Amino acid sequence: MDTRTSPIRLRITQLRDVLAQHGVHALLVPSADPHLSEYLPGRWQAREWLSGFTGSMGTLVVTVEGAALFADSRYWTQAENELAGTGIALEKIATGASLAHIDWLARHVPPGATVAVDGQVLGLGQHAALKAALDKAGVLLRTDLDPVDAIWPERPALPPQPVYEHQAPHATQSRAAKLAAVRQAMAAHGATHHLVSTVDDLAWITNLRGNDVTYNPVFLGHLLLGLTGGTLFIGDGKVPDGVAAALQADGIALAPYPAAAAALGALPSGSTLLIDPKRVTLGLRQAVAAGVAVKEAINPSTLHKSRKSAAEAAHVREAMIEDGAAMCAFYAWFEAAMARGERITELTVDEKLSAERAKRPGFMGLSFSVIAGFNANGAMPHYRATEEHHAVIEGDGLLLIDSGGQYLGGTTDITRVWPIGTVSAAMKRDYTLVLKGTMNLSRARFPRGTASPMLDSLARAPLWAEGIDFGHGTGHGVGYFLAVHEGPQSISKAVPAPEMAMEPGMITSIEPGVYREGQWGVRIENLVLNVPAVNAEGSTFAEFLAFETLTLCPIDTRCIDRSLMRADEIDWLNGYHATVRERLAPKVSGDALAWLIERTQPI
Repeated sequence: MDTRTSPIRLRITQLRDVLAQHGVHALLVPSADPHLSEYLPGRWQAREWLSGFTGSMGTLVVTVEGAALFADSRYWTQAENELAGTGIALEKIATGASLAHIDWLARHVPPGATVAVDGQVLGLGQHAALKAALDKAGVLLRTDLDPVDAIWPERPALPPQPVYEHQAPHATQSRAAKLAAVRQAMAAHGATHHLVSTVDDLAWITNLRGNDVTYNPVFLGHLLLGLTGGTLFIGDGKVPDGVAAALQADGIALAPYPAAAAALGALPSGSTLLIDPKRVTLGLRQAVAAGVAVKEAINPSTLHKSRKSAAEAAHVREAMIEDGAAMCAFYAWFEAAMARGERITELTVDEKLSAERAKRPGFMGLSFSVIAGFNANGAMPHYRATEEHHAVIEGDGLLLIDSGGQYLGGTTDITRVWPIGTVSAAMKRDYTLVLKGTMNLSRARFPRGTASPMLDSLARAPLWAEGIDFGHGTGHGVGYFLAVHEGPQSISKAVPAPEMAMEPGMITSIEPGVYREGQWGVRIENLVLNVPAVNAEGSTFAEFLAFETLTLCPIDTRCIDRSLMRADEIDWLNGYHATVRERLAPKVSGDALAWLIERTQPI
């Protein structure tokens, strides 16, 4: 048996033994932690530990006779490779938000049998859908078990790293002001208390940052706010004395991380607790005292942090300049090294690009793992090169690089595609169609309050016209020195919801793509800021918004099929490159400056 997959088979066998002891027919293992995070601390990477699948999203189901992993199209090729030999079947789903695993359980688990899932990592909203489907199928649900814990002898502990203050000038609003804004929203909901568990909301409210989650400057904790005070539940020793004193001055006391559930159980009768059902787990909801009324609504902080202030936007623009300068230095080196015939791999790209970012002022770390995919590897949207599997960049084709950084003044995320050797006409066609999609959405104007999913088709239209589509969303919200993926806005095929309304100050990615499995991938990504659009003189229509493109890096023009470009599209691209050159030139010199000037020449 393959030594890589045999541990997976052994773990699944051991898990089935535990399930049998508890009379459980199937176990649901979501990609989640008690904070419903996207990127998980090691302690809660049970799905990866059990299956060997390393993608950031996916759901595992283990039954007494089989196992299945549910993943969307971003991960299909990766999952097929990583699941080979494990006995775990890949179930291909349309989107990461799909609940196909629930329907699968309802069909495959016999009536009267039991499905288990750890309620401490199960979202409240997902629990409702799961229970409804299983009830209809006559299947029982248990949420008080964590069977994985019994077979994971070296399960990681909670991260011990201390938190730190996000300070002025980059923290442009005080903690007291943010607490006041949240409490104002609590009062509007008639709430006396509010529970915050999502780590990016927690970091935003407290103006604290941490290192508990890879690529995200956040920390694990829960915050229970009252109308005048509050308690932060956090690991022992994680809050330095000076930070604890500053929190105390703002009315925030400290308590042990595991004590959050007990505090919810001790809320006084007649209280009203505000919770976000999409951002709180079932386990915490079940801990709430019986005499407490519960009001369900989106976390006020989720809405507030999505709308960057003018001061924050100014810092983000500076971070984009630093990020762009780092990329100029890297790409100048890369093209020169390729011309010299040096051996460069996808791992080299990761190493060298990350090193250039690390030199820039305010840099705090990467915002996600670098995706450097040459040819067929670029067709996997969430591909990551490893020592065991990576490509040498040689011959002809396309190199896709998706990368980003965390800076004290903002978070970056950018994708570019570069020609290697001779680029085929088919590659140029795909590249140009994707570029047209990026530009089409970047140039949009729309009424304030437009639901973000309504904008999705603008980026897809040039691709749809040629019978092409892509399986991921077009754009996600981006935090301010926080998570690279944040809500509530999402430019995607998602069903619109009221909280997805586009408002001034939101930062969102625009990243259409084309993926030819086994051949190449194309994705061109910029971050954009919602800004007021100038209405026509005398207009009586609603307030309109437009996008300001924040990302500063040349878009390669050698891959463009000029016959597919309109004059206005060429004008937009030339104007963008003029802005890139103007803003980055003072920050670079020598080979990097020469590269910048060459790659921003008008076409």
